[in-house]
Amino acid sequence: MRAITTCLLAITALAWAEESNPDYTFGTTVVNNAGFHGRVYHLKENTQRLPNFKSMRPVGSIYTTALNIWPQRFDQGFGEITDRFEWFAIEYTATIWIEKEGAYRFSLLADDGARLKIDDKLVIDNDLVHWARAISGAATLGRGSHTITVEYFQGPRFTVALVLAVAPPEQAWRILNTDEFKPPKDPSEWKPGAIQVTRPQSL
Repeated sequence: MRAITTCLLAITALAWAEESNPDYTFGTTVVNNAGFHGRVYHLKENTQRLPNFKSMRPVGSIYTTALNIWPQRFDQGFGEITDRFEWFAIEYTATIWIEKEGAYRFSLLADDGARLKIDDKLVIDNDLVHWARAISGAATLGRGSHTITVEYFQGPRFTVALVLAVAPPEQAWRILNTDEFKPPKDPSEWKPGAIQVTRPQSL
């Protein structure tokens, strides 16, 4: 519990630091293959947990370089994609490059449920309908490419939140931005990195 509280305080401080330049959107329809690709889904009313995305068909796609939606009202819908502001889900995927191997800490704040996987390994499980809460987890990542998956769903209206933060080895917490984890310019160096989940977390 102490680790979760400390993590929540850390990313709350991040929110204050970024207040002058917020990025409170789930993404845009402008294609960005270097960032997160979010597939948007409709859910049945009264859904209580994350769905099985493999059995569903998305209604549209959005793109973003960071998941930085702090607790707020969301009653505008997704514009070009759907007017849903409740009972929807998004599955985000992105490929990042880890240059410095070591223990990476992650924090996932969500309202409602969310889950973080790296290379298909569960790092954080923050599922179910709930108010905004943050859970931290950690993984030892080797140099190379890694696939990040963030599964998210919004239950009943109106408040939403989805924030993914990272603390690289010997560094402070910050919002994870894919622009900071780009691969080397030389394609011959590209290779998958090793992973070991050191502290999977859930409530």
